[in-house]
Amino acid sequence: MSEGFAEIWRMGLRSRGFVIGGVITLLFVALAAVALVWTPYPVEEIVVARRFQGISSAHWLGTDQFGRDLVSLLMAGAVNSVAVAIVAVGLGVGIGVPLGAIAAARQGWLDEILMRANDFAFAFPALLSAVMITALAGPGAINSIIAIGIFNIPVFARLTRGAALVVWKREFILAARVAGKGPVRISIEHILPNISSVLIVQVTIQFALAILAEAGLSYLGLGTQPPQPSWGKMLNEAQTLMFLAPQLAIFPGLAIALTVLGLNLFGDGLRDVLDPRLRRER
Repeated sequence: MSEGFAEIWRMGLRSRGFVIGGVITLLFVALAAVALVWTPYPVEEIVVARRFQGISSAHWLGTDQFGRDLVSLLMAGAVNSVAVAIVAVGLGVGIGVPLGAIAAARQGWLDEILMRANDFAFAFPALLSAVMITALAGPGAINSIIAIGIFNIPVFARLTRGAALVVWKREFILAARVAGKGPVRISIEHILPNISSVLIVQVTIQFALAILAEAGLSYLGLGTQPPQPSWGKMLNEAQTLMFLAPQLAIFPGLAIALTVLGLNLFGDGLRDVLDPRLRRER
């Protein structure tokens, strides 16, 4: 086990995407972790006298129209993005993977029903789902999580089903059946371990998409609500101040772009490392 991990680690270090994406992702997670216990200034502290200050030793990225420290807001916004993405992607994995595994194991009419239900869910993207949910329950982070999570369920269900169907045709699965193992036991002991690399890569991709979706929903006023900071909300508040204080839009925009880029690079690197068919000679 340790030798296999060491080999994966060595291959990962030879992948530029894996290294660069991993560093960016690690910095993003570390920023959110630090923000849980410390920020340079209280994120809800409003001091009108220091509004629109530039970059200085006291305020590394300046302040906004309310005198709030931008570094503190970006750090707190990272916490919100991580929390929403973890729960939303976890919801997709927790429901979608079992559904896909069941569909691949049973097939027949059950497979057809589950896949048609997935097609129906695909017809409602995260943004449209959020609009419908907030129309009924009001805007908020919880509703954003539900909307993004609902969108993730069919993604993981379809991916799990497709990958599992390939594994079900392998000879060692036939041997497991001959040994008296049922579909559930085979799925848990053989199918899921053999498709775990595909699922791990997809998790990183959906994590990036969840962060982007949360920022978009907050920008539209459907996601995280004040006084909780959000990168999307910061962009929304800065759009009328572009000529007066462009940094208010530049820094949260860069935070979103770099985080999504880092996760995508990391996901591509993981794909090359974990999937032997896609490994490139280096």
